[in-house]
Amino acid sequence: MLDTPTDIHPLFYGAPSTTEYKKLRKRIIRQTREAVEDFGMVERGAKWLVCLSGGKDSYTLLAALTELKWRGMLPVEILACNLDQGQPNFPATVLPEFLEKMGVPHRIEYQDTYSIVKDKVPAGRTYCAMCSRLRRGNLYRIAREEGCSAVVLGHHRDDILETFMMNLFHGGRLATMPPKLLNEEGDLFVYRPLAYVAEEDCEKFSRAMNYPIIPCDLCGSQDGLQRQQVKQILDGWEKNSPGRRQVMFRSLMNARPSHLLDPKLFDFVGLSRSGDGADEAQDTQGKAGDTPPILS
Repeated sequence: MLDTPTDIHPLFYGAPSTTEYKKLRKRIIRQTREAVEDFGMVERGAKWLVCLSGGKDSYTLLAALTELKWRGMLPVEILACNLDQGQPNFPATVLPEFLEKMGVPHRIEYQDTYSIVKDKVPAGRTYCAMCSRLRRGNLYRIAREEGCSAVVLGHHRDDILETFMMNLFHGGRLATMPPKLLNEEGDLFVYRPLAYVAEEDCEKFSRAMNYPIIPCDLCGSQDGLQRQQVKQILDGWEKNSPGRRQVMFRSLMNARPSHLLDPKLFDFVGLSRSGDGADEAQDTQGKAGDTPPILS
């Protein structure tokens, strides 16, 4: 049986026995495994630094990866890591006690980046960019100290889609957070195994498991963030046309360089009515019937 105490990791003790929950859990595990395989994340015998913030997404990430490892589907060593950034009233004992109880190898690191962010960011500006840079630098350092080959983050499908929309609306580029990235120094991978998992599923899963959620009081206290605006737009589209988020996400996996405007990605100058250029253009369009036609 899937949910007997002798056949599951402690992270899943007390899981609901409802059919709805079992479907949710299986979907998350399946989608996580697919992302790991599709983007070539596994190096056998590697060690991963799995970042745990205490939010719903990182708990879902830890549970999904632990389940895959528990069942022999993820041949890597997992080290959970929480970076305590010195936020006021942060419940510093929650995660250590939780990880100890669950028998998860972990490292808790204290670095007061909160004071730096509050001091350096002008009033009225958002904290996310600097906070993220400082956090990422510390996580890279910890990964190296622990002999890890990858830093693993809990960004899900909706995070990736929202980042794409923010780059589109505010950054003037087509880009998002990739599921697999090599850092600038070239010595660490950054993985996002929840790339196919919906935020709603992370919310339902962590709530069903009653994990001790810790809110972010730094950026979460600011109103009018660009990401929140984008989220509201996507929420509206999803409400009016259910499934729209997934269709938009699929488009990120189906790029057509010949039907965009970037001459660095497609040789428009070399395109001719016959020969290699025309053949290349045709090849990028795929086989007839694969997807709806592109309007041109």
